[in-house]
Amino acid sequence: MRNENASRAATTAALMSAHPRATADPEARAAAATDRSGYVPATPPDVVVRCESAEDVVDALRLAHARGLPVVPRGAGTGLAAGASAHEGQVVVDVSRMNRILSIDPVEMIAVVEPGVLNADVNAAAAEHGLFYAPDPASTAICSIGGNIATNAGGMWCAKYGVTRESVLGLRVVLADGRVLRTGRTTIKGVTGYDLNALFIGSEGTLGIVIEATLRLRPRPVRTETLAAYFADVESAGRAASAITAARIQPSILELMDGPTLAAVDLAEGTRHRELGAAFLLAQTDGYGAHLELDEIARAVAPFAMSVHPAADDDEAAALVKARRDAIPSLEKLGRVSIGDIAVPRNRLADAFAGLEEISARTGVRIFSIAHAADGNLHPMIVVEPQESITEGPAKIALGEMFHLAQRLGGTLTGEHGVGLLKREWVAEELGEMSVELQRAIKAALDPAGILNPGKAI
Repeated sequence: MRNENASRAATTAALMSAHPRATADPEARAAAATDRSGYVPATPPDVVVRCESAEDVVDALRLAHARGLPVVPRGAGTGLAAGASAHEGQVVVDVSRMNRILSIDPVEMIAVVEPGVLNADVNAAAAEHGLFYAPDPASTAICSIGGNIATNAGGMWCAKYGVTRESVLGLRVVLADGRVLRTGRTTIKGVTGYDLNALFIGSEGTLGIVIEATLRLRPRPVRTETLAAYFADVESAGRAASAITAARIQPSILELMDGPTLAAVDLAEGTRHRELGAAFLLAQTDGYGAHLELDEIARAVAPFAMSVHPAADDDEAAALVKARRDAIPSLEKLGRVSIGDIAVPRNRLADAFAGLEEISARTGVRIFSIAHAADGNLHPMIVVEPQESITEGPAKIALGEMFHLAQRLGGTLTGEHGVGLLKREWVAEELGEMSVELQRAIKAALDPAGILNPGKAI
């Protein structure tokens, strides 16, 4: 062990002297050790490389590859599956300082950005041209485009416009050995060769590090309409959401929150949503026929709801959307939060919520649930005391039970947050032996030394 530590220290020192952006500062290493998953590694990484250019990333990977150093890519650190967690013996390549919007073409409706650009900043820049970037996670104000690409993130607007994969036209990626690969294109259509662009989106930093992305923008809707519906229980809200899908209505936003989550938001924000019902469904439509679609949604929801309330104006609509975005920050004030990410067929939403309530009662673990209801993506959130673990004991049991619930209902382990470190033990159960074998072969072809984000995703 002494020889191993000495060898690693020598390797670390060599990297420190070879890369101008490398630091072993204890505060920098501690800050780069984990993300918002609630997982805390036992030790911090050895080195953090704070990249400011594509050349910095290339140099870091060339050096790491030559020395066999494991590399953990990192953006804003807002991931929820410990995909950016790093520990002793690893090097963090931090691209958060690569945060420039390189260009916006308002005619082609395309933006070219660096990976550290925040999601909300892309939308602010696009808005100046009457455009918007559709993938908008609840953490839009703090999450980065590179991280969104790494996990194929979704968000509220994915109900109508799809997840990140549908809005990324092209990438520049640094491979494990420092080579730079271009994928995709700048045209809306293009099918030449295998779709390497899609391969890297959602790969969680295990195949390469994104240094540039070409994003598809869309025209801002000419009109939006919003309503809130309140229910006696969350199962009724789930049935209402399924009824909207069955009626073949495509809202731009369809979000669901259960009673405990509403109470947490009220406590943190001084609102009164829980007084109005034990579950909340937020629906928004957009486009020239937004008001007509909203009327159809109101009719579909009415048989299940205690009340249905269209927003009177833009300010009230914004307040309703804010309530949904406030869910996770509000829960973080109650304790350590582990955010689940299961997805089920949309007609099984009510069954999923009932199953989550049963898991909570049986395990004694507090579970707060929200959902992107239009695509069946639920986020059951386990909240434990700050000193309690989320990776062992009842919390881990509950996390495993959530996956098995989704599996029984025909669903999946993760809809948009990725596998990371926290869910890896259940991957083979979902994918099957052949799929896992093929995915590991792809990993080996692109990263034969296995240095990129080891122990994550697959």
